[in-house]
Amino acid sequence: MDATSTISMATLLLALFTLLAFPGLSSASITRHYKFDIQRKNVTRLCHTRSIVTVNGKFPGPKIVAREGDRVIIKVINHIKNNVTIHWHGVRQIQTGWADGPAYITQCPIQTGQTYVYNFTIVGQRGTLLWHAHISWMRVTLYGAIIILPNRGVPYPFPEPYKEIPIIFGEWFNADPEAVIAQALQAGAGPNVSDAYTINGLPGPLYNCSKADTFKLKVKPGKTYLLRMINAALNDELFFSIANHTLTVVEVDAVYTKPFNTRTILITPGQTTNVLLQTKPSLPGATFLMAARPFATGLGAFDNTTTAGLLDYKYTSSTPSKNLPLSKPTLPSLNDTAFAANFTGKLRSLANAQFKANVPQTVDRRFYFTVGLGTSPCPKNQTCQGPNGTKFAASVNNISFALPSTALLQAHFLGQSKGVYTTDFPSNPPFPFNYTGTPPNNTFVTNGTKAVVLPFNASVELVMQDTSIQGAESHPLHLHGFNFFVVGQGFGNYDPAKDPPKFNLADPIERNTAGVPAGGWVAIRFRADNPGVWFMHCHLDVHTSWGLRMAWVVNDGPLPSQKLLPPPSDLPKC
Repeated sequence: MDATSTISMATLLLALFTLLAFPGLSSASITRHYKFDIQRKNVTRLCHTRSIVTVNGKFPGPKIVAREGDRVIIKVINHIKNNVTIHWHGVRQIQTGWADGPAYITQCPIQTGQTYVYNFTIVGQRGTLLWHAHISWMRVTLYGAIIILPNRGVPYPFPEPYKEIPIIFGEWFNADPEAVIAQALQAGAGPNVSDAYTINGLPGPLYNCSKADTFKLKVKPGKTYLLRMINAALNDELFFSIANHTLTVVEVDAVYTKPFNTRTILITPGQTTNVLLQTKPSLPGATFLMAARPFATGLGAFDNTTTAGLLDYKYTSSTPSKNLPLSKPTLPSLNDTAFAANFTGKLRSLANAQFKANVPQTVDRRFYFTVGLGTSPCPKNQTCQGPNGTKFAASVNNISFALPSTALLQAHFLGQSKGVYTTDFPSNPPFPFNYTGTPPNNTFVTNGTKAVVLPFNASVELVMQDTSIQGAESHPLHLHGFNFFVVGQGFGNYDPAKDPPKFNLADPIERNTAGVPAGGWVAIRFRADNPGVWFMHCHLDVHTSWGLRMAWVVNDGPLPSQKLLPPPSDLPKC
């Protein structure tokens, strides 16, 4: 064998050894195809049968499974009379804003008989996210899990679980939710509340006529389970606990966290939380209730019920599980804002060499947004059922966002924003007042379709301040197209002199949906490194419907990889 052959053989052996020793290096990204048929199906819960909107006849809908770096192509075909869009909640959509999904923001709706193909690549993300409809209240039944696995050969930064189980919270209405919100918007009143919460589509045994519709998690003793928890409920933040078991939080919103133990988690609509559940070392001689009920801080009506499932240890025929005592969890009180602040305060990014926390240390653009409720005047010749005969409204910096009749992203891309949206969204509250004190006499909002324009790669600091108008209330704000770092939070009015020195710029939690505390504020930072038009809104859908929403326009950067790609040919038309 000559020297060249020897070198070639050595190179081949070295390459083979490298692939065996580091299998993640051999994991080429693949394209994963899904087909979503939007269709109606009769479903019965609480002894009420209703025609609900589903994907492929499933409720909850099918899960999307991919690996970091994979391309995902989902063909959505609308077979129902309602317009539909689907949002891939938490997926960054780098350069692919056309696939983000919010109606009239990044696309026109998919109309009856139409098809739209969502095409995107998962870049630098791994963990649990969710998909859901993003038009009106359609997401009440149109939702499912997105599970992004790490690259092959790359382990979790926590003990390998024996099994992984999605736990998706939802809300069930006996009435048609589209009729519920239409009636509320017409009358100006708060909408009727849901009839039950659900775990994986099932209300559980604490409701009438629901014992058979109970989620059961069967486990073995001495094992570690990864629960991928998703709050897909429409209008309610939820507390969750499993009786006599500790949960270890290891990830939120597809970002690894410093692990911490808790008996109860708080999860808002749009948030995900991965927890490790360590089962008892031996058969415990009991069945354990897992339960979720609302964290409710506002003055409005809410669904004050509890959904429950069962944690069931697998018994053999020689050790039957029937007639075992049932252990129930203790959940915080419904308005326990102290627990909420304490829980969110424990969340920290892993922030190690492998999973960095790239917190912007300097700030190019600062914003101060009030978020909260308000009112709109009652139209002439109409009786309204909101506060003092007005209509309920909601706003950001007193602007109640009006959806346009064409998609903002298309108008931006074509340079045709005139008549669609304006770029004069206020950087600060236009009418300063004591935001958490006595509300002003005039609570009317201004209606408009306004956006903030950001240069590519600008570092942004945004403080969101709750107000006491129509009652202080927690608002889970979701930002499309980005993750952000929660660098600070507090109660009362934000103090620009005293609060920033306390910001955590080392290992703040990174996420896509964060609660603005009731009667308080939250400060976030993000880098505007994703060109496009990005929706930001409260993830309590009643508040979104009332106008608590706005848009960020991020301009292209100079490089090809920093520019929004052209729209797909099958982009729906308005």
